[in-house]
Amino acid sequence: MFHALGETSTLRPPPSPSPHLRRPPRSSSPPLTLCSEGPPHPSSPLKGIRSAARPGKESYSIYVFKVLKQVHPDIGISSKAMGIRNSFVNDIFERIAGEVSHLVHYNNMRLLLPMELAKQAVSEGSNAVTKQTSSR
Repeated sequence: MFHALGETSTLRPPPSPSPHLRRPPRSSSPPLTLCSEGPPHPSSPLKGIRSAARPGKESYSIYVFKVLKQVHPDIGISSKAMGIRNSFVNDIFERIAGEVSHLVHYNNMRLLLPMELAKQAVSEGSNAVTKQTSSR
């Protein structure tokens, strides 16, 4: 660099900020967690460490796609159309659940869980068999 007097000077890098003013570099990868099972993350040099799993967004898209492939194996679906399908299934599910809730409330019934429903079905079946055999 030339000064007014014609002298040259060396170029120096700008002074770095003090250490407590520097921000740590941002990491775009998810945080690493220790795990006792499973293979390590491919880019991890340490064994037993893999990246944390992100919570997935629930959708019906895989099921819609499976049914589509059963009906029309050669046809695909765009992501926008899949989003519309997913919204449709969610809407129908909410309507059915709401209607069931109203029916249970109005009829003073209780909702049967799968195990209770199975026991009730076995009981009804055995009653039907005993009724049938006693009528002969």
